[in-house]
Amino acid sequence: MASEIKANKISPATGTAFTIGDSGDTFTVPSGATLNVASGGTISNSGTASGLGGGKVLQIVQTVVSSITSTNSTSFVDLAGMTVDITPSATTSKVLVLPTLQGGGAAFIWKITRDTTDIGIGDAAGSRNRGAFGSRDIDTAEMKSTSICYLDSPSSTSAVTYKIQYKCRVSGGGYARLNHDNADTDDAAYTRGCSTITVIEIGA
Repeated sequence: MASEIKANKISPATGTAFTIGDSGDTFTVPSGATLNVASGGTISNSGTASGLGGGKVLQIVQTVVSSITSTNSTSFVDLAGMTVDITPSATTSKVLVLPTLQGGGAAFIWKITRDTTDIGIGDAAGSRNRGAFGSRDIDTAEMKSTSICYLDSPSSTSAVTYKIQYKCRVSGGGYARLNHDNADTDDAAYTRGCSTITVIEIGA
């Protein structure tokens, strides 16, 4: 038989900790009811919060690359260090992929892959290269900062690898370089950069 307790305030008999129910119990806030936390109050969670609606940030993973590297390959190759692994907690989760690259060279093209699948690249159009970013000419002493924001749906609870691949535009087109320019002269007029790839799991 159901019972009901009505009170204006419930306080712990000793100390400051108050426990509701036992392990395995379920407590329901009825439709139309509101649970308020007073100004300065805190709700902390050491378990799993569920049913709170979409858009929750569940985890963030980042890789930072401050070293320099380059290629003169006209085929996409893995960009050393620009890789990050994440294991989504649910198949319904989205993964926000946020790469930022400091690139130099006469013809610098890069793209994102999820495992072996290209994501966030341009449409096919004749002989044109497909990527997230491509430069045709960059000054000898110049780097470009490039980034995109891509919301991916891996539909997996297994480990997923996001990485950057890069290449030169055409054969004989010079080098594609990360975190440094073509000249890379030991002079205060020239710069070494830092690139990152960040992935954020967003709960559905």
